[in-house]
Amino acid sequence: MEQEIIFEAKKMRKEFGPTIALNDVDFVLRRGEIRGLIGENGSGKSTIMSIASGMQPATRGEMYFKGQPWKPQSMVEAQRAGISMILQEANTISGVTVAQNIFAGREDEFSSFGVINIRKMNVEADKLLQKFGIARIKASDPIDRLTFEDRKLIELVRGVMDDTEILVVDETTTALSLEGREILYRLIHRMAEEENKAVVFVSHDMDEIMEQCNNLTVLRDGEIRGTLNRGEMDAADAVKTIRYLMVGREIGEKYYREDYDASCGDEVLLELEDITFGKIRNFSLKLHKGEIIGFGGLSGCGMHDIGRIAYGLEKIEGGRVLRNGAEIKTPLQAIESGIGYISKNRDSEALILEGAIGDNIVLPSIPGMERATFISPKQEKKLADAQIERFRIKCQNGRQYVNTLSGGNKQKVSFAKWTAKDSEVIIMDCPTRGVDIGVKQYMYGLIEQMKKEGKAILMISEELSELIGMADKLIIMKDFKVTGEFCRSRDLKQTDIIEYMI
Repeated sequence: MEQEIIFEAKKMRKEFGPTIALNDVDFVLRRGEIRGLIGENGSGKSTIMSIASGMQPATRGEMYFKGQPWKPQSMVEAQRAGISMILQEANTISGVTVAQNIFAGREDEFSSFGVINIRKMNVEADKLLQKFGIARIKASDPIDRLTFEDRKLIELVRGVMDDTEILVVDETTTALSLEGREILYRLIHRMAEEENKAVVFVSHDMDEIMEQCNNLTVLRDGEIRGTLNRGEMDAADAVKTIRYLMVGREIGEKYYREDYDASCGDEVLLELEDITFGKIRNFSLKLHKGEIIGFGGLSGCGMHDIGRIAYGLEKIEGGRVLRNGAEIKTPLQAIESGIGYISKNRDSEALILEGAIGDNIVLPSIPGMERATFISPKQEKKLADAQIERFRIKCQNGRQYVNTLSGGNKQKVSFAKWTAKDSEVIIMDCPTRGVDIGVKQYMYGLIEQMKKEGKAILMISEELSELIGMADKLIIMKDFKVTGEFCRSRDLKQTDIIEYMI
């Protein structure tokens, strides 16, 4: 017997200028469902539920929530009615506490004659943090002191109240640690299986979607191309079928590197010498020409700090970062010396969201394009357009603003900045976060080509399969110390590494 329909969209259409993000889509969600949505960047998978959750209006079409016409004017209105969406990018409010973030828009619950009872708010927030298994975070903590991963957990706490009927998880797991992912997985299964609510799970991670969801809908070019039930998802050729529905063509078997040659040049292109920063003590590293060094570990292990230090983003207490014998102390010095940096926190550190795609791509290359203080607009456009085509960035043209792009397309722009500049050293912090399988495959091929060209790559990732598949040497960190080092090998497995992380 089929469960009750909790949400329905009929002929939903969304246009961004001449771009059709959704093309008359019909979508039905039932109670007890964990519905996966998958598709390439810009396929429309996030757009459906962003409209349902009040983030943006549809161009036309009808929606029904619990059998009633549905047209929310804001995310706050939708959340109060029972639809909550956890976004891919950071969505916390800076400058206030954890409790104020959790109860943003609901302050009236703690107000009396216009005065908010902060103590009462903190008590209730601490109860929720305890319930979610993250009591290590306190309600009174300033939100800005939390890591990116912990801020995502606070968004999760804020988004899931007792009256939440539909939870939309939009690429959130790419920003979560192993601990955070387990918290989320337990939550969505409890909501669907025990509380008879519904979850929509938007992800690029095929393994994750296949494991966590009981139904899967595939989108391409703003249209639903197919929906698979649990039985169809368990079929032997399911992955091949889903990939074909996503991209409209066969995707080759080659994904990661197929060679096991970990050799590299003798020349050291980047050196970290006896670095001390916070809890990191006396850390040293040499990155050679044509070498890929991978860093892995759990959230807060220190690996992300290594990338920031190498790029001059952090003021170290001791030691030196050296590039061709010269000390690197600022990002400007890093860029000028041929170092590129793909930040995990792309919206706040990697991209100018209110800037054009083309301007973002050419920005690091501008000094090398100057001719007597003049820069040719034609040359800029040519450079940007080449990268837009290379990465298949889904946009109208290079003048389109970055903040109008999907998360995966933003990541392509972040990557394209440094391939445009032809940086000799690239620090990649979660480089494939939020990009679809076809682009991931392309990026891995590009990284492999960079190695062959003699580029030096520092790859920091929370995906062990990615590190095992691409790195010449893999360094594992725990509690800001190196706990294991592994050389590239066809016999290296994730199970060999995990014990050094936990």
